[in-house]
Amino acid sequence: MSKFPKDQHISIEMHNEDDEAEFTEMELLERLETLREDMEDLRVSSLAEVIQRIEELHRKLDNEQ
Repeated sequence: MSKFPKDQHISIEMHNEDDEAEFTEMELLERLETLREDMEDLRVSSLAEVIQRIEELHRKLDNEQ
């Protein structure tokens, strides 16, 4: 049998879900900041530029083979 009353157990579960959501937001923030830094390092400012650079590099590599 649980040490916690049913209502308290539900409250703890809700708190854990809040922690998971916050952790997920922290992970997303970290990924987005890393993406921004990578884009700055590569001197691209949009997804369209990234896609264009990828296509250019694919063509260049295909022509080298």
